[in-house]
Amino acid sequence: MIEVKNLTQTYKSGKGVFDLNFNIEEGEVFGYLGPNGAGKTTTIRNILGFANADEGIVTINGKNARLERATLQEIIGYIPGEMAFFQGLTGKQFLDFIGNMRELKDKTKRQDLVERFELDTSSPIKKMSKGMKQKLGIIAAFMHDPKILILDEPTSGLDPLMQNIFLELLLEEKKAGKTILMSSHIIEEVEKVCDRAGMIRDGRIITIEDFSGDTKKVEDIFDVTLQKPNDDILKENLKIKHLENAKYQISVKDNYKEFFLTLAKYDVIQVTSKKQSIEDIFMKYYSKEENHE
Repeated sequence: MIEVKNLTQTYKSGKGVFDLNFNIEEGEVFGYLGPNGAGKTTTIRNILGFANADEGIVTINGKNARLERATLQEIIGYIPGEMAFFQGLTGKQFLDFIGNMRELKDKTKRQDLVERFELDTSSPIKKMSKGMKQKLGIIAAFMHDPKILILDEPTSGLDPLMQNIFLELLLEEKKAGKTILMSSHIIEEVEKVCDRAGMIRDGRIITIEDFSGDTKKVEDIFDVTLQKPNDDILKENLKIKHLENAKYQISVKDNYKEFFLTLAKYDVIQVTSKKQSIEDIFMKYYSKEENHE
């Protein structure tokens, strides 16, 4: 459905994207991961036809994304990384404006999304919080039931409850056969909804991971505090790091049984979970590359 072939766009600063090659199949959810400045938004702008690449091409459903961007907008829903609205409108007026541009006749999905995200559309946009504006952007992107969704950090500004509601919506769209590209900083989101994920660093894709199988890709990390320091725990057959005093960090993937059996041997007074950040994932690849070099 989406093919990025030999895509290069270089800015005066020397940053940009370089020789990108990947494709997204129809009905696939593709995650796009990377730190700020890595090239995610530049890639997305080229996919949407909003940018002129120096080299390469992006095609959507066989059509040139740049040359036929106006036609392709009919089947695309887009959430930008930075929301911008007409400040003089209410939420309803903005949705009416976007709906009229898209010649949207059936407002059933729009109303369902408004209720699902609990958005007061009578509120003036200029008085909306970041989270409310994010909800408004989500509704505008999804309400015309597009075949393709391009989502740039879509959960930014949402509280945890609304993040879960959004991920549920995304899983429904996936089940309906939509083709989705989602850029994110949150690895748990990607693991939950994506079939594959590409990781970009300094404008180049460093790996594409398959998340579609049953194998868990992300480690769960626990900070374990013992009654007193006991470095015997470091000899256990687990991935363990001594943090300070009687505090140790244990990484667990598919070996939970061994994890609990190990903890039972020691005087544990506290266990806290820590979400693995996208930076943690990237550091593994960075260190691999550096060691290879």
